[in-house]
Amino acid sequence: MAVTNAVSWRTEGIRYRKNKVFVDVIKNVNMLVNANGNVVRSEILGAVKMKCYLSGMPELRLGLNDKVMFESTGRTARGKAIEMEDVKFHQCVRLSRFENDRTISFIPPDGEFELMSYRLSTPVKPLIWVEAAVESHKGSRVEYMVKVKAQFKRRSSANNVEIYVPVPDDADSPKFRASTGSVQYAPDKSAFVWKIKQLGGSREFLMRAHFGLPSVKNEADVEKRAPITVKFEIPYFTVSGIQVRYLKIVEKSGYLALPWVRYITQNGHDYSLRTALEKGSAPIMPM
Repeated sequence: MAVTNAVSWRTEGIRYRKNKVFVDVIKNVNMLVNANGNVVRSEILGAVKMKCYLSGMPELRLGLNDKVMFESTGRTARGKAIEMEDVKFHQCVRLSRFENDRTISFIPPDGEFELMSYRLSTPVKPLIWVEAAVESHKGSRVEYMVKVKAQFKRRSSANNVEIYVPVPDDADSPKFRASTGSVQYAPDKSAFVWKIKQLGGSREFLMRAHFGLPSVKNEADVEKRAPITVKFEIPYFTVSGIQVRYLKIVEKSGYLALPWVRYITQNGHDYSLRTALEKGSAPIMPM
């Protein structure tokens, strides 16, 4: 690029009537909670994704609350500075510039792309807490009482929450009762799934499931199941503290473009709670 001034990922002559930039700061939370209710592993895998609809050959500069940048320049952070690990960039980012002064400088591709990814090993408490009590009746049937609690502030909401609770492989005759959302049996996953379209911060709900157990051997299997897993997305919520401090757009024609920044926190590939299936009397809730 330095020799030819050509950019392989962007063509010349792009024109838009309205110039816009959308930035999504996405955090995927991976977590494992053990049978005692303690977090044994938590990490955040983050990504900055962009949609650029900009004319010409614009130069963009993105500033994050990057701890190394503040330390190397002697500046003080307003609020919390974050230390990112395993940072990977799209080929459009000038790596030498980032290594020198931590500035993320680039000529963006046209349209949608992932600008960067990173990892944070910051301890995180479970944002959505799930626990289950199980009661088996002489190998003929099993009952589950599941409680979900949103452990984040009231002003936020988790969307499309899915809670997968494992059951014995040959459980049958499912019956469900939930105080919110809907529940379905997923025999192919040996689990039932509690789906809640919107879970408000600090809210908690209960559901009850009842299954028949055709074989006596499965009474022992009830405690040997895989952990509960949870899927969710919390828009406009940042768990890691990564923040966009600025986004500057410079283009020789001098047009103005309004950047839109959105923060999204969601489950990673492994958000598991082994607090499930503590044997005991499940609270009574009519089926």
